[in-house]
Amino acid sequence: MSDLPFTLDQLRILKAIAVEGSFKRAADSLYVSQPAVSLQVQNLERQLDVPLFDRGGRRAQLTEAGHLLLSYGEKILSLCQETCRAIEDLQNLQGGTLIVGASQTTGTYLLPRMIGMFRQKYPDVAVQLHVHSTRRTAWSVANGQVDLAIIGGEIPGELAESLEMIPYAEDELVLILPIFHPFSKLETIQKEDLYKLQFITLDSQSTIRKVIDQVLARCEIDTRRFKVEMELNSIEAIKNAVQSGLGAAFVSTSAIAKELQMGVLHCAPIEGVVVKRTLWLIFNPNRYRSKAAEAFSQEILPQFATPGWNHNMLKLSQKKLMVNTLDVMTPVATDDG
Repeated sequence: MSDLPFTLDQLRILKAIAVEGSFKRAADSLYVSQPAVSLQVQNLERQLDVPLFDRGGRRAQLTEAGHLLLSYGEKILSLCQETCRAIEDLQNLQGGTLIVGASQTTGTYLLPRMIGMFRQKYPDVAVQLHVHSTRRTAWSVANGQVDLAIIGGEIPGELAESLEMIPYAEDELVLILPIFHPFSKLETIQKEDLYKLQFITLDSQSTIRKVIDQVLARCEIDTRRFKVEMELNSIEAIKNAVQSGLGAAFVSTSAIAKELQMGVLHCAPIEGVVVKRTLWLIFNPNRYRSKAAEAFSQEILPQFATPGWNHNMLKLSQKKLMVNTLDVMTPVATDDG
């Protein structure tokens, strides 16, 4: 076949429909008319001689052929983006893009500080921060959609061979109380005292909630015995609820620096217990790495690593990030669930 039966624009439209769930919303997201989108899909189906969408139902559903084309189309579009970024890199950090990923807590409280420092040094580099679940972030790194990421959870097992995962820092989880709570007057509280408190937590299906429960379990704290007063959907909501006297909570120290400084929350040490989890730096050693990613990993990441952490591992990760722009860009098969 001398001519390809599809164009990049048609692949972009196919992906937009799959993401948005309708032709109209896809057209709006691409700033084109709905008839133009419908015409492109009809032309694409005629050129491929297969239906790509089931026409029944309110939501646009991909056929088996549609799913197959979307899977390969996403890889093609990802490689096109990498190509553009490699060409931009020829300007030697006088432009280009850095794309950093993070799970919820690190993305909300740690990465903005890191990106702020990077932007001061390289104001001409456009920086994007993608904050999602650990699973979705890991897939984005594997696909080459994100240069590198810092996460607090476990990556999907099927990505273990595709990604490099380097221990980066330790994140301490602390018990916070209202400043007027009786326990806030004590220097430390006992582990058994935790089961007397009313707790505010994230939703039981939340990845962060599961990570916190696992870390506490390793410290022999049984979260099943906690009296959960309410479940909220964000760390910020939990902090505000604790501040208002509605209960206690376990949160990352990085999330409460401002509140502790202002004196609106109390951090209660637990006798003989230090609750910590590992933050991981992840990247795909087989994908293209921009000069912006190299600069970020060499100049910014070391400043936020936990003191005394294994810097040899960090240096190893930096070396692997320095992939020459002429290296072969290897696509990674994925299905981002």
